[in-house]
Amino acid sequence: MAPLAPQTPSPQTHPVAARAPRARAAAALAATAVVGTVLTSYATPTAYAAPATHTAADPATPAKLPRGLYGTKDPRYDGVWRQSLALLAQHTVGVRPAASAVDWLAGQQCADGSFAAFRPDAGAACDAKTMRDTNQTAAAVQALAALGEHGSAVQKAVGWLKSVQHDDGGWGSMAGSDSDANSTAVVIGALTAAGERPESVTSKKDGKNPYDALLGFQLGCDAKDTKDDARGAFAFQLKSAAPNADATAAAVTGALGKGFVVDPAGKDATAPVKALTCGEDQGRDSAKATNGADGVDGADQRARAADAGSAYLVAQLDANGQHLRSAMPGAEQQPDVGNTADTVVALAAGSHGADAQKPLQWLEKNAAGWAKQSGPAAYAQLVLAAHATGTDPRSFGGTDLVAALNATGPAPEGSAPTTQDKNAKNTHDTGGGINVWWVVGVGLAFGAGIGFLLSGRKNKNAL
Repeated sequence: MAPLAPQTPSPQTHPVAARAPRARAAAALAATAVVGTVLTSYATPTAYAAPATHTAADPATPAKLPRGLYGTKDPRYDGVWRQSLALLAQHTVGVRPAASAVDWLAGQQCADGSFAAFRPDAGAACDAKTMRDTNQTAAAVQALAALGEHGSAVQKAVGWLKSVQHDDGGWGSMAGSDSDANSTAVVIGALTAAGERPESVTSKKDGKNPYDALLGFQLGCDAKDTKDDARGAFAFQLKSAAPNADATAAAVTGALGKGFVVDPAGKDATAPVKALTCGEDQGRDSAKATNGADGVDGADQRARAADAGSAYLVAQLDANGQHLRSAMPGAEQQPDVGNTADTVVALAAGSHGADAQKPLQWLEKNAAGWAKQSGPAAYAQLVLAAHATGTDPRSFGGTDLVAALNATGPAPEGSAPTTQDKNAKNTHDTGGGINVWWVVGVGLAFGAGIGFLLSGRKNKNAL
């Protein structure tokens, strides 16, 4: 779920920014351009660092934040992303967002259905200079589809996403940028949220679907120069492919056909992860993903690929004190809170409830300060992690994530905890809100301009 660092292809790789591992490469650019912003994962970059700040002299910095927008930091690189996550998290826990917040998000859409990270003048038509972003668009689709009453906007956005699908069946963060695992995964979540069957959305030239592209990023037994303990992991992109924890968390969730919101894993959801065994390679062959290998159908093949990715993530968690690690270029490694939260969601999506509990407990003890510093997307990410594990986000390690999330934007119109939340394992009724995901983080140069991808799900962490 979540924004990461951008890809560096032409410009960015993953608008989901911040989180875009896509932007791992771009992360370096972002690091230079956005000093102080840490890449975390899932919707943002790295973890404990403070987000970039902008001076009053910066002409591109909005003099006044728009009415209805969540967060107080510069929205140029993650406005739509953080707004979408905040609204989605609120809706997931039964909070009715303010009309002004929903209207702001809907008003950011271009006539062709796409979304950019931030349009200061939503009344002006989008043109060739508008940096349309697949991650921002996919995040908006998931939020608007969940909120309801925006069917036309959702369908237009899905139509635009289909129009920029690559021949390999996947997506990059920007139209024209190479496909990457994070962007492809977040679009799969959007297609599912909109009622589409991802496997039926095929490229015009080669007839490839999103799963063909996504499973192609997995490092299987045929992957060259890959250590045995990295097999099963996903790479951010095929070029210079290397195991990437952020991309793996996003890909696991996407391979299971899920988006940012994952239904709570019940008490019986304790399936153990199964590492990739060579001889049973999930493989890079897209035909396997669609038709199955040795008689295994596509759904089973995707589930096996997700399981192998989950095994890689669990191994990384076990080796690092039940959290993932990341670092800005040239900086010392530090806990990657955002990617750890995304990993909890990914494990819950695969019914690995027992494995999800350990990193969840680490988050309960260590994530509050990170979320407070990072803002609404970070709070949303944590809210969604709590939801996926059946944990009460209103009593998360002593923090009411919902109230904290609500406090970052306009006051909600109402709050009515859902049945699932009432039955959460840590029952504690305290107002509503949401808080999750993290900060916008890495940046990526797009075309002649520099765009920073902020997305909780895309931080290019090479672990």
